[in-house]
Amino acid sequence: MLIRLPLCIALVAAACAAPGGERAGNAESPPVALGEPAVEYPPALFMQGISGSVELRLFVDSAGAVVPESTTVQRSSGYAALDSAALAAAPKLRYAPGRRDGRPVAMTFLQPIHFRHPATTDSTP
Repeated sequence: MLIRLPLCIALVAAACAAPGGERAGNAESPPVALGEPAVEYPPALFMQGISGSVELRLFVDSAGAVVPESTTVQRSSGYAALDSAALAAAPKLRYAPGRRDGRPVAMTFLQPIHFRHPATTDSTP
């Protein structure tokens, strides 16, 4: 059974400086999500009514593409299957690039991925 739910995109963290980047005195804005790709909700957890959130650390290049090799779990949901599903969705995410002084730049930032079962309020550990 394949269960796809819309990804709840909410940029929580301001952009972190890209490796070697300077922040002082520069006007920065983080990448902006373009659309909401479907994320596969692990069927076993969906059937159990389990919800959770995973926070990914993403590196987005100056064209807005996620660099998949750089994606890591910053904060786990407590469920390996949810964490894995979030990591698998990362390459599908699309962004307008972050900006520094009005110019597109590559940067690292945090992106939460929320798995919310419609029958529960929250069972995040």
